[in-house]
Amino acid sequence: MAATVEEPRNQRTARVDWAGLLRRTFALDVFACPRCGGRRKVLAYVTARAGVRSILEHLGLPTQALKRAPARGPPQQAWC
Repeated sequence: MAATVEEPRNQRTARVDWAGLLRRTFALDVFACPRCGGRRKVLAYVTARAGVRSILEHLGLPTQALKRAPARGPPQQAWC
């Protein structure tokens, strides 16, 4: 009995990376250096909370999320 070999399917993922989304939405290439036009590389992804917090504090950026505004009623009730 011969083993069947499946042909690889041309699979397309629905996921688009963040750089591709920015390029498609805003026509912005995040990997292009604005000074020299060279290509940037991702060296690391910081995912640990303590690391992210220390970087944001060092840059003087907020470390807490903003509070959400309270929900509003439907607009049609505003004129009733």
